[in-house]
Amino acid sequence: MKVTDDILYIGVNDHQVDLFEGQYRVPNGMCYNSYVILDEKTAIMDTVDIHFTNEWLDNIAKALGSRKPDYLIVQHMEPDHSASIASFLSLYPEATVVASAKAFNMIQNFFGTDYADRRIVAGEGSTLSLGKHTLTFVTAPMVHWPEVLVTYDSCDKVLFSADGFGKFGAMDAKEEWADEARRYFIGIVGKYGAQVQALLGKAAGLDIQTICPLHGPILKENLGYYLNLYNTWSSYAVESDGILIAYTSVYGHTKKAVDILAEKLRTFGCPKVVVRDLCRCDMSEAVADAFRYGKIVLATTTYNADIFPFMRTFLHHLTARNFQNRTVALIENGSWAPLAAKTMKSILEPCRNLTFAHNVVTLKSALNEESSTALSQLAEELCRAYLSQQKENQPPANDMNALFNIGYGLYVVTSRDGDKDNGLIVNTVSQVTNTPNRIAVTINKQNYSHHIIRQTGKMNLNCLSTDATFEVFQRYGFHSGRTTDKFKDVPVLRSANGLIFLPQYINSFLSLEVENYVDLDTHGMFICRISEARVISDAETMTYTYYQKNVKPKPKTEGRKGFVCKICGYVYEGDELPEDFVCPLCKHGASDFEPIQ
Repeated sequence: MKVTDDILYIGVNDHQVDLFEGQYRVPNGMCYNSYVILDEKTAIMDTVDIHFTNEWLDNIAKALGSRKPDYLIVQHMEPDHSASIASFLSLYPEATVVASAKAFNMIQNFFGTDYADRRIVAGEGSTLSLGKHTLTFVTAPMVHWPEVLVTYDSCDKVLFSADGFGKFGAMDAKEEWADEARRYFIGIVGKYGAQVQALLGKAAGLDIQTICPLHGPILKENLGYYLNLYNTWSSYAVESDGILIAYTSVYGHTKKAVDILAEKLRTFGCPKVVVRDLCRCDMSEAVADAFRYGKIVLATTTYNADIFPFMRTFLHHLTARNFQNRTVALIENGSWAPLAAKTMKSILEPCRNLTFAHNVVTLKSALNEESSTALSQLAEELCRAYLSQQKENQPPANDMNALFNIGYGLYVVTSRDGDKDNGLIVNTVSQVTNTPNRIAVTINKQNYSHHIIRQTGKMNLNCLSTDATFEVFQRYGFHSGRTTDKFKDVPVLRSANGLIFLPQYINSFLSLEVENYVDLDTHGMFICRISEARVISDAETMTYTYYQKNVKPKPKTEGRKGFVCKICGYVYEGDELPEDFVCPLCKHGASDFEPIQ
């Protein structure tokens, strides 16, 4: 199989394996990918599982013809990729091994030698010239072993990504990439989100046209789709709007409660409800779903003064993979001393940024009137945002509790210029009076939104919640609405004034009508009355401090001299920052820059 004119696929399919790494079911097998680069020198990229050594060596001989390989590049030392190293080097005694220092230590452990007389130790930024192809090595520690390298070929713009961007399934499996890639990533790499984020940061500076992973298909088209999913998974952000119910049931009473809850959630507008019986389902699929959706319901029984074993196993898988940034609801069943909710919550205590639902449902053996009511209340709590989007179920349009979500926070102001919608990130919002309620919103005059609101006299103020991702700030804060459709691919919901309010990442919004305008030289302050107000969820408001600590990526300032934007992380390199400098990303001025320390 040709990857490019000079790069050939020489990997193998494994349809014999039933459990990958001894635990993950792989009904469509696995592939162990290897590649050869043909140039003045020839390089083999990784080996394969021991059961397929001979088939792989045949593939090499067929690809090379009369030529001999000059280099074996070892990116990753797990045996499914490294087990054939000794056989290869025995067959080709003049070949040189290229790997990281830690990989050579592992080669010594596996094969009893580190090939000291025929090796090249590669590190961050090391290069290897094959002729017209120059390979650059990038370290990727703990993605997902400490010795990992990924390799970039600048000639054909190919990234050899080791286990990154891999998936379960043989190369000839006919299936969607995302489901098996998600299960693969969360199961195997999920604990190391921070390390994957670091690798994605390095990859962002490369011109990549093809990704060659060690498992799964070669990726050539729509690379942004795969990169965005990896960014979502590795940052533990919510991928899909929906609710997972994971449960165990001994005699069927807990299952009955789960079935009723699932139906209520669907009735209340939840777009996707996934139910997993932990005693019967593929545990890795349930774990992947927990990371895919933003809300999870855990339902189980008290069992031997603990919780049912399959639920404990499931929670262990979550905590071991850095489960975080989710809403969790609890349903417990216990005939005489229910302890399951308390136990589940204590197991999840180490997880970051979990919001537990206020309503906890307790069954004492079976559903009764009290627990059925609690089940309905839980469904309403989990679906408050969906209910608010249904006209027949919308909360009061004058729910002034929305005012309590205003702080020194971050907001998206939405407006409309004719038939064109616009959105803008602002952090200068305050309530100025309460009889009547008036809101002041201050906007830079250079922003397109300022022009629109001066013309139309109305806006929506969306109060961002702490589940908002950095993509939200990139979408609404780093581009001008004059040249960018900020609502492309975003579901459109409109309030009574005809303006958009965000479908997610907010806890409330207010529709505002301008009563007065104060000219503040560079900015304009709009004094507004409230025409509509809705509370969407109980999520905490996104404050500026929270954004700085938990959402905004850390700027890459190592080894650089100059000034960094406190808003978006843009780095201006130079000894002095011009007083009139404006950040090209977020449009903030020099006062929002600080020297690189």
